[in-house]
Amino acid sequence: MRVFARFSYSHSDHKIVARQPPTKPRKNASQARSRATIHALVEATARILVREGFEKASTNRIAEIAGVSVGSLYQYFPSKEALVAAVIDRHNDEIMGIVRAALVEVADLPIDKAVRKLVTVAIDAHRINPKLHRVLAEQIPRTGQLKDVEAYNREIQTLVRAYLESRRKEMRKVDLDVATFICVSAIEAIAHNTVLHGAEMLSEKMVRTLVDETTRMVVGYLR
Repeated sequence: MRVFARFSYSHSDHKIVARQPPTKPRKNASQARSRATIHALVEATARILVREGFEKASTNRIAEIAGVSVGSLYQYFPSKEALVAAVIDRHNDEIMGIVRAALVEVADLPIDKAVRKLVTVAIDAHRINPKLHRVLAEQIPRTGQLKDVEAYNREIQTLVRAYLESRRKEMRKVDLDVATFICVSAIEAIAHNTVLHGAEMLSEKMVRTLVDETTRMVVGYLR
C-alpha cells in the first residue's frame, strides 16, 4: 500500500514530519435534511473513487456530483480525506453487519457446516461492490482508518474464538488463540485476494470451488 501524506521540514531537528489531513467530520447530522446531505456527499465520493480515482476526488467535484454547494460540504467534512474515511466506515459497517449475522447463525452448527457458512459469507461480503473495496483498501492508510479496521478484526477474532471454544470436543488439541488467528487470517486473506484479483470476473463455479477448498483447508486444520 502506498501511504499519502503532506510533509513539512523542521530545521530544528532535521526530521521530516508527516502532516495528515483532518479526517473526522465537523459535526453530526441531527436533522433529516442534514442526514440526506451527508448521505449524498458520501455516495458521491464513493462513485468518484470507483470511476475516477482518489486524485480526481476533489471537494469541488464531490459537491458537484452530490448536488450541493462546496460550502455545505465543508459544514460537515473538513477535507476529501474525511469523506473517504466516511465511505470506508460505511463499507466496513456493511460488511461487519453481514459477518455478525453469520456468526450468530453458525453458533449451533458443527465445525464443518459453520466454517463453510463463514467462508461463503466472507467471500460474498467482499464481493459487494468489489471495485469500491479495492479502492478503499488503498485509501485506508491515507485516512487513518487502520485503528478502526483493527477494532473490527479484534471483534471478529473474539466472536470466532467464542465459537471454537464451544466446539472444543470436535477439535484436535490446539491453542485456541492460535487456531482463531489462523482461521480468521486464512479466510480473510482468501476473501480479500479474491476481490483484489477481479472478483467480478469469477464464475459462480469458481466461487463454489474457492468455498469448497477453503472450507476443506480450515476444517482439516482444526480437526
